[in-house]
Amino acid sequence: MRMEVHSSKGVAKVSAVQVVLRKLGRGSRAVTGRLVRAPRKGSVVVIEFSDGMHEYVTTPVKRVLRLAPRDVFYIETVNSRYRLEVQGNERSLDDASSG
Repeated sequence: MRMEVHSSKGVAKVSAVQVVLRKLGRGSRAVTGRLVRAPRKGSVVVIEFSDGMHEYVTTPVKRVLRLAPRDVFYIETVNSRYRLEVQGNERSLDDASSG
């Protein structure tokens, strides 16, 4: 699977990025699917399930922390904290921004 990151007018667009999103804390399950757009401060994170009909949507992002050089991000939203791991892509989400 290949990821493409396009930037126009400061807005990041991501296509065909497979990710695993894990809510931090006890008893949380992993959500696997396609990341609709790069995580950015003020926007929600949307993961589309493989059936193409359902989505997992977070509350608005407050902060994004990237662990370099790996494609692992820690995302803090209004209500929760998540670990986002990009699976098997050639490029990283360089446009992911905390503001």
